[in-house]
Amino acid sequence: MTTQKKVLGVYGAGSEHWVGDGFPVRNLFPSNGVSSEINPFLMLDYAGPSHFDPSKRQHGMGQHPHRGFETVTIAYQGSVSHRDSAGNAGTIYPGDVQWMTAASGVVHEEMHAKEFAEKGGTFEMVQLWVNLPRAVKMSSPRYQGITAEQIPTVTLGASGKARIIAGELNGVKGSAKTFSPVNVFDVELKAGDAAEIALRAGHNAAAVLLKGSVVLNGSQLSGEARIATLGREGENITLVASEDSKLLVLSGEPINEPVASYWPVVMNTQAELVQAFEDYKSGRMGHLA
Repeated sequence: MTTQKKVLGVYGAGSEHWVGDGFPVRNLFPSNGVSSEINPFLMLDYAGPSHFDPSKRQHGMGQHPHRGFETVTIAYQGSVSHRDSAGNAGTIYPGDVQWMTAASGVVHEEMHAKEFAEKGGTFEMVQLWVNLPRAVKMSSPRYQGITAEQIPTVTLGASGKARIIAGELNGVKGSAKTFSPVNVFDVELKAGDAAEIALRAGHNAAAVLLKGSVVLNGSQLSGEARIATLGREGENITLVASEDSKLLVLSGEPINEPVASYWPVVMNTQAELVQAFEDYKSGRMGHLA
C-alpha cells in the first residue's frame, strides 16, 4: 500500500520583478527560501499572464551567459524565440516546451517572437531551472525544442489530464531527455476532479499552482502563483479540485553536491564561478551573430 508525501509548507511568490523588458515574473523559488526542499530544481518564474500592446520591436531578455544547469520554458500563451552561441534557435508557441542545457556554457537570448510583438496579446509562461550533476556540468550544450504534439498526455480523474514533459507517469514517458531523474508534469483539472499522481519515494517534490483551487494531500492550495513543497517519504499525492485548476507537479532525485551560484551560472565552487565569468568575457562561451 502506497503512502502520501507530506506537505511541508505552502508559499506564495517571494518576489515580483521584470526579467529584461519582456517578462514580468512572480518568483516561486528561490526567493521564498525553499530551495533546499526542491533540489535538484533551482528556480521557477511564473511570467504573466500579462497583456502586451502591439510593438514595432521585440521585447525580452538580450544576450547573457549560462553555465552548469538547464532552463525549461513552458509556453501557455504568447510565443518566445530563442537563439544561442551553440548554433541552436527556435520559437515556442502555446503548449510547446524549450529545454536548453547550458552545461559548459552558452550565450543566448530570449525574445518575444516577431509575430507576437507585432500583434500583441496575452503572454504567459513558466521558466524552471534544473541543476546538473558535477559530472556533466561541463558537457556539451544541448537544445530540445519540444512541440505540444510531442508531449504525451495521461488522463487524471474524470476529466483532468497531465502532460508528461519529463519523467514518467502511469507507464507513459515524457519527451524531454534529462541528465538526472526528474518529473515535470503539466496538470489541468476541472472542478470536481480527483486525481492521484505517483511520485518516487526519496525524491524531493513540489506542486506549483498557477491558478485555481485544490486540496493537496489534505492541505488547501488556492489562488495564483502558490507552491506546496513535499517531503521525500511517501509515493504519491492526491489532488481534489474545487474549481478549474492549472498546476505543475515537480519531483526529482536530489543532487547532493555543493552549490555555488551567481545569477546565470551554477557550479560547485567559487573558483568555478570565477572561471565561468572569465570564459564568458574572453569569448570562450561563444558569441551571438
